[in-house]
Amino acid sequence: MQSTHKEGKYTYYEAGEGTPIIILHGLMGGLSNFDGVASYFPKQGYKVVIPELPIYTQSILKTNVKAFARWVKDFITYKGFDRVILLGNSLGGHIALYHTKMYPEKMLGLIITGSSGLYESAMGDSYPRRGDRAYIKKKAEEVFYDPAIATEEIIDEVYAVANDRIKLVKTLTIAKSAIRHNMAKDLPKMHVPTCIIWGKNDTVTPPDVAEEFNKLLPNSSLHWIDKCGHAAMMEHPDEFNEIMHAWLKKTIEQETV
Repeated sequence: MQSTHKEGKYTYYEAGEGTPIIILHGLMGGLSNFDGVASYFPKQGYKVVIPELPIYTQSILKTNVKAFARWVKDFITYKGFDRVILLGNSLGGHIALYHTKMYPEKMLGLIITGSSGLYESAMGDSYPRRGDRAYIKKKAEEVFYDPAIATEEIIDEVYAVANDRIKLVKTLTIAKSAIRHNMAKDLPKMHVPTCIIWGKNDTVTPPDVAEEFNKLLPNSSLHWIDKCGHAAMMEHPDEFNEIMHAWLKKTIEQETV
């Protein structure tokens, strides 16, 4: 079932057939592990597609939320999808929101979890600066309610990025772009059905950020996961899938029947 494709400028995972769910990972690919979603939803009549976002491969001028949202639109067109469901975590949530603002006609529904877009320090403060491995380990563990979720592999990945000068510059560029592309004024005009799934113990984008998203997005519902940090789909994959599937059944499947 595992299926990764490399076609031209796109590298992506794809599984299943049916309504497309496109998943947008966060700044740290390793911290946005969607294995639970990717193995569950193809069995429920969905096509799950996870593109590798060009976070570190585009020119500095295209290293920003708006350019990434355009990239997603181009990817959707490349895949020949009419309308899609976007699911994004952290920076991926922000890109999904910006894409929804720019291209509402491409959207069936939106799911965000631990998303940036409202909370200024969501990106910059949480991202580990260059430093020794012990510091990086501590910062990686803080992303989760259960620090054990931050495996050695994840810590190594974060450490490698934090100590790569070009990637660090691009990371800081993205952090500034996230602040510049604050969505507070846009959200009340966005009517795409939106599911907000949030960890009650998220310290990167705290719970009041989720409440603000829920208040500002006119067609949204908010769902909490207890004992859960910034990456709900990774810490509590089964509960995350249950919430998301129930919302899809109620909101999207009714419309597409």
